[in-house]
Amino acid sequence: MEHIVIIGNGISGVTLARHVRKLSDKKITIVSAETDYFFSRTALMYVYMGHMKFKHTQPYENWFWKKNRIELKKGYVKQIETEDKMLHFAEGDTLQYDKLIIATGSKPNKFGWPGQDLNGVMGMYHKQDLESLETYAPNNEVCKRAVIVGGGLIGIELAEMLNSRKIPVTFLVREDSFWNGVLPKGESEMINEHIKNHHIDLRLATNLKAINSDEHGNVKSVIIEETGEELECNVVGLTAGVAPNVDFLRDSGIEIGRGVKVNRFLETNIPDVYAIGDCAEQHEAIGNRRPIEAVWYTGRMMGETLAQTICDNKTEYKPGHWFNSAKFLDIEYQTYGWVFAERGRPEYEQHFHWRHAKENICITVAFHKDSNEFLGINTFGIRMRHEIFDKWLTEKRDVDYVMSHLKDANFDPEFFKTYENDILTQYNNTFNTNLTAHKKSWKRIFSKV
Repeated sequence: MEHIVIIGNGISGVTLARHVRKLSDKKITIVSAETDYFFSRTALMYVYMGHMKFKHTQPYENWFWKKNRIELKKGYVKQIETEDKMLHFAEGDTLQYDKLIIATGSKPNKFGWPGQDLNGVMGMYHKQDLESLETYAPNNEVCKRAVIVGGGLIGIELAEMLNSRKIPVTFLVREDSFWNGVLPKGESEMINEHIKNHHIDLRLATNLKAINSDEHGNVKSVIIEETGEELECNVVGLTAGVAPNVDFLRDSGIEIGRGVKVNRFLETNIPDVYAIGDCAEQHEAIGNRRPIEAVWYTGRMMGETLAQTICDNKTEYKPGHWFNSAKFLDIEYQTYGWVFAERGRPEYEQHFHWRHAKENICITVAFHKDSNEFLGINTFGIRMRHEIFDKWLTEKRDVDYVMSHLKDANFDPEFFKTYENDILTQYNNTFNTNLTAHKKSWKRIFSKV
């Protein structure tokens, strides 16, 4: 019986295992050094914030794996011999495979800062990071201040977590506006304001120089590079992005760039060895997408796609139109298609930006300045329907059509205030158009109580 071995029990590896089992009777083993069972990584923050327990982050009961004949092995892979198809573990044991899938995810970036390995320095990616946070920042008695380094989505999640326990937070962001390598100017500035309004000490255009230790090897303070200022703290969160977790593969013969190099079928340069999820790097980017995408849903899609190939239905990975969602504290964010920030924006891309006068609600619509083709939308504080924007992007609708039909895409709950009329009015005034809002073709039905 063919033995499928998957290194990594994140969303990519587990999705692959589930779909291979649906399609075949192959022997399946999932290897992980992190946890016994698969859990939802994005839910870790809610465990710390007290909204759930860790067991609630596990989508499957512990009996699920045995029932579905998916073997679980806890261990750290030290070496891979691809000629003999053998895994060597740090504990000294080995495991034979017929097909190997690398799904080892990401690890937080470290840039050689002095003190970056002290007690109390952590990322916020693995279950072990959550355990470290509970040890070094259980409350504001033990942790008098935390410093977060890096202004991405993980950084703001960590700030929200610490804020929930009333731990003072200083947030060091090297850019001159929060996440402005991704967000257009108006959106980035709105998030700057929102972070500060939550009493978080946001330091823009500020870099970490060093982390200082006390006599016990714990974090004592950090030094700011630009000013030499010393900030006393007990925890340092390193959230300056992530990198593929592939260091253990350097001598395996498997081609490595930043991640494991794969083709459109998720195959590596070694027969019967594949890579999926955050650690996989496309030889050539797919459209405007990045060669490495550390996103939950693309990992799931890779797992589903590769299962077809493993089960003799060779299938190309096609991620479709880009989309993503997140939260900036209590502001919900969605993006569909491409809306580039000022830096790196193609010259053909034009933006329309609307922001509510009083509330933290805004949208930015991107379109081609010559053809008027709709390219993408960012929304903050307004929920939109993925399937509608996916359809409009596929149909290459023009921006006028999208703006006049924006109500069709609204996904906010009933009785929520809507803003599409205000948005359309500003659009008409900005571009000297006279569009009218499309009326939805269905009626709401109210029942009398």
